[in-house]
Amino acid sequence: MKIQEIKEGFGNLLDSVAEGWHHLRESAANALTRFKPGQQTQLPAREEIDDPLYLPARGWSMLGGEVFEDDTRLVVRLEMPGMDKQNIAIDVRDDALVVSGEKRFERESTEGRWRVMQCAYGSFRRVVPLAAPVDADQTRASYRNGVLRIDLPKVAPGKPKSINIKLT
Repeated sequence: MKIQEIKEGFGNLLDSVAEGWHHLRESAANALTRFKPGQQTQLPAREEIDDPLYLPARGWSMLGGEVFEDDTRLVVRLEMPGMDKQNIAIDVRDDALVVSGEKRFERESTEGRWRVMQCAYGSFRRVVPLAAPVDADQTRASYRNGVLRIDLPKVAPGKPKSINIKLT
């Protein structure tokens, strides 16, 4: 193997890593959600946890989501594992869907120490922009297997508009 081939291979590797990092950063930008622990969260005390990276006031988590649109509705799905549905609130405000709630910590019934804590706990708020006006009164939501699904009927059913603009 020649030095030039090694350089090219290393360059390709760096390009691939840079492209992957850019894609991750762009796709995760809206999904990264801040969790703010409060009194209801019931997190263990700092001295109960051996994890040196544990910072209870700095909880972040990915609430991965999808938005689907057809002629009559928008469908929003958010992954929210470990949540109780009674701790989730859903609001439609102008051109956005606002999902908020609180994920509470559940203690084990046995004695012991926490070695690692990587889950986020506390209150959160996630805003999902809506691509079309919706009828908030007809919105329906369900929560199953850690996935929140919200069906939002459009005010004016029809295909998404595409406008061709001429250059002059």
